[in-house]
Amino acid sequence: MPTDRIRMLEKFLEEDPADPFNIYALALEYLNHDRTRSRALFETLLNHHEAYLPAYYHAAKFYQDMGERQEAIRLFEKGIDLAGKVNDRKTLRELKAAYDELMFE
Repeated sequence: MPTDRIRMLEKFLEEDPADPFNIYALALEYLNHDRTRSRALFETLLNHHEAYLPAYYHAAKFYQDMGERQEAIRLFEKGIDLAGKVNDRKTLRELKAAYDELMFE
């Protein structure tokens, strides 16, 4: 089942497990192959690398797609707060737009 890309990303993660990008990339890749593994990777990423801003949008959307609205809201809000603190306006706009969409659906 693992694709060549997944095998490559697993190798990167094994070589440098402290790099949040390796966890993030693998979580995204598993979205279409193994949602349980994707969830575990998002949880690991957000528990050990809370400041890794790119994870919040995709993790929140994952939970939204899984029907876990409250967790999606929590992650959007946490990402919005973090984006504001680091003054990342582009990510802040993206997170707010997705959050607003979720709140009004």
